Amino acid sequence: MEKFTKRQKSVIKDFIVVIVIVITAVVAMMNFKDYVNRREAMRAMQHLGRVVLAYRDAHKQIPSQYYVDEIKTQLEGSVRLGNLVYRARWIGFGAGNDEILAYAKKDYGLVFGNGYIVLRLDGRIEWMEAGQFEELLDSQQSAEEKKLGEENI
Repeated sequence: MEKFTKRQKSVIKDFIVVIVIVITAVVAMMNFKDYVNRREAMRAMQHLGRVVLAYRDAHKQIPSQYYVDEIKTQLEGSVRLGNLVYRARWIGFGAGNDEILAYAKKDYGLVFGNGYIVLRLDGRIEWMEAGQFEELLDSQQSAEEKKLGEENI
């Protein structure tokens, strides 16, 4: 076996450095895309929260599913929300401010992971990990809502 010359070693080293830089850049761009998508989805949910609170203040009740479906298409970044689940139909008059009003399931890869963007009844927006969200939602759902959710799956 022949040994590599100094020039060959230099070329191989430079090639490996370039490959590492390219891989790092690709991974960073993929994560940046997920970051931007998550921020846009959070912003759209915040806008929805403001619209719902304004409606609630004006009409002393939360808007209907139909109203939210109409508004949803006008929200900036609404495309990034994806499949929004709006739970107004299941929320009673005595519900607390921590009640989940709307949510959207999102998968943002390795860095940001899987989870849900959640709109609370008081207008707060938050990101919740999947397990935490599913446990909270389960505690807030009625038997009828759970049954209907299973039928729609």
